[in-house]
Amino acid sequence: MNKMYNLFIFAKNNPFWLYFYAKCMYNNNYSNGCRGDSQMNRKNVIIIGAAGRDFHNFNVYYRDNEMYNVVAFTAAQIPDIDGRKYPAELAGKLYPEGIPIYPEEELADLIKKYNVDECVFAYSDVHYEKVMGVSAIVNAAGANFVLLGSKDTMIKSNKPVISVTSVRTGTGKSQTSRKIIETLLEYNLKVVAIRHPMPYGDLVSQKVQRFKTLDDLKKHNCTIEEMEEYEPHINRGNIIYAGVDYEAILEAAENDPDGCDVILWDGGNNDFSFYEPDLAITVLDPHRPGHELKYYPGEVCLRTADVAIINKIDSAEKEAVEIVENNIRKVVPNCEIIKAESTITVDNPEVVKGKRVLIVEDGPTLTHGEMKIGAGMVAAQRIGATEIVDPRPYAKGSLVDTFETYQHLDQVLPAMGYGKEQLKDLEATINAVDCDAVIIGTPMDLTRVININKPTARVFYELDEVGSPNLEEVLAKFVKQFELV
Repeated sequence: MNKMYNLFIFAKNNPFWLYFYAKCMYNNNYSNGCRGDSQMNRKNVIIIGAAGRDFHNFNVYYRDNEMYNVVAFTAAQIPDIDGRKYPAELAGKLYPEGIPIYPEEELADLIKKYNVDECVFAYSDVHYEKVMGVSAIVNAAGANFVLLGSKDTMIKSNKPVISVTSVRTGTGKSQTSRKIIETLLEYNLKVVAIRHPMPYGDLVSQKVQRFKTLDDLKKHNCTIEEMEEYEPHINRGNIIYAGVDYEAILEAAENDPDGCDVILWDGGNNDFSFYEPDLAITVLDPHRPGHELKYYPGEVCLRTADVAIINKIDSAEKEAVEIVENNIRKVVPNCEIIKAESTITVDNPEVVKGKRVLIVEDGPTLTHGEMKIGAGMVAAQRIGATEIVDPRPYAKGSLVDTFETYQHLDQVLPAMGYGKEQLKDLEATINAVDCDAVIIGTPMDLTRVININKPTARVFYELDEVGSPNLEEVLAKFVKQFELV
């Protein structure tokens, strides 16, 4: 008590110290030592991500916000992202040295090292158990756990926006986006697609990316995951944007040299849109019934949907379709429900029928999407392959680690190709497998980027709605509402 009184008397007679003491107490920094006038009001923040929403949340909410000091990003899911920096060229005036990126495994130590106040969880397609597991690590280390919502992260466009999201990776979201664009093209509208980020290379050069031709994929050093998303759009003559800074990307898309009437948000994983949608469409997968209420932020996508599409009803159990439909009606009773088939075609079915085949499927769908099979397996079964060859004994390099990490995979090979070395491992694995033919179930043509020493059959899949309502009816209302024709 005497010490406090003496301090008060000293401060009373010394106005500068009274001011300094008051600011310290007000900002709760006294116990930590005041950080100086420029830092006094700033909370130390770590953004927990995977090279996607983490960068977006930073750009739109934290970059120029003097209330916060982002001390680090952490990275998960994506190889070779950690150990780098979010560059100064993109980080803004408050971060002249850029921001370091660390492995998520170091999160607890980083919280203590940087005296962190808040940790922001910012990646997607994550089971609630995992999300809360990270929350426990954060809280145990003394920091607050934060999930930013749409109000603070969605950007408003001056063009009408349709968002296509999903409740899990691999629901058929991309084929839905393609169907929407094709339908709007019948109205002679210019539709520009913007894809959820996948910036795994030089972030500065990837700030704004525009894809119009297949040469643009090479120009931007795209990974297989990127090509899987961009190539189908390019092959149809659609313009698609992606990158790191989604405010700059939106401005470029709205003013695209080929014209723009509508922005289509082609979402990734099960993340919610970066842009405020005028029509929100969410795709669900009855091969994973119940997941729509168990994964973050997939349930957010469902609860904010104007239209829900239950895809793959042609290959799913009737009971599973009913579970998904009931869950939709439970949480969004006013949502329109469209049922659809994922129609599969194969370019060379003769190399599959009666043969021993290796099946290569879309990587993200199998890995963090947790699917055991994809379109390639469905095609093999329908055409009549005699044997599905297990790829695991033939795995090379990083593919060995992939199978160890994702032990639910026992019949198919995920098309992993985040970098040149992983692409080489994929090629070596495919060519080592003892089989008659290879079924390519990826959305892009693998033979364009690797050499396969066996006959190949490529699988194509499109969205076909069953009955009414359907996308044609939904989009007709949208076109009328915004007086687009």
